[in-house]
Amino acid sequence: MGKSKRKIRPIKRGHFKKQPKRKFVLFCEGRNTEPSYFDALRASLSNALIEIEPIPGVGVPNTIADRAAEKAKELGLVKGSRKKLESFEESDQAWAVFDKDDHEVERAFDVCRANQVGIAFSNPCFEVWLILHYEDFQRPDDQHAVQKHLSTLCAEYDPNKGKTPNCHELIPEIEAAEILAERQCQRRIEEGDELGRPSTTVFKLSRQIRQAAEKSNFKS
Repeated sequence: MGKSKRKIRPIKRGHFKKQPKRKFVLFCEGRNTEPSYFDALRASLSNALIEIEPIPGVGVPNTIADRAAEKAKELGLVKGSRKKLESFEESDQAWAVFDKDDHEVERAFDVCRANQVGIAFSNPCFEVWLILHYEDFQRPDDQHAVQKHLSTLCAEYDPNKGKTPNCHELIPEIEAAEILAERQCQRRIEEGDELGRPSTTVFKLSRQIRQAAEKSNFKS
């Protein structure tokens, strides 16, 4: 009798489980400048497993905080929400991006802190953060003076005509801007006015995004 044929079992190939994208939902006061900046940051991290969704022109700080708090509940960041509460650093995130200008911001801060919403706050305006991509800045100017100063550094920027900077050119300087912003905030603390002029905590948001991007690249 001939030898029985051995059954050849197919080789099982491993399947790589694709990591889900981490989402950053940003509720922005501005309609143009802030979304343009974060769109440029998103483009620079296009290969990372993160998603940046800037929502422009949400309204005044209180409205921004309320909208962001609702999103945080959807993302499961708040106790009592339907989804499981997760670590802020490891989960999707909701951020409120707003300025002092002439607004009362205490309630907005309270709502954000109570609902695990990140705060990217600038005093007097977001343009302080953009200036730090060019140079250190410590003058306690008002919004109009800050915007005028940015226009001397960036030819594309014109607040009177609604023109925004070429934010793609700013992104390579983001780490330097983060360092200057952190030092700027420390000086305000030393002066006894933690959120005084000029100051910006946008660096906390940009670092969270970049760190998430680095982790996703490491895991992929």
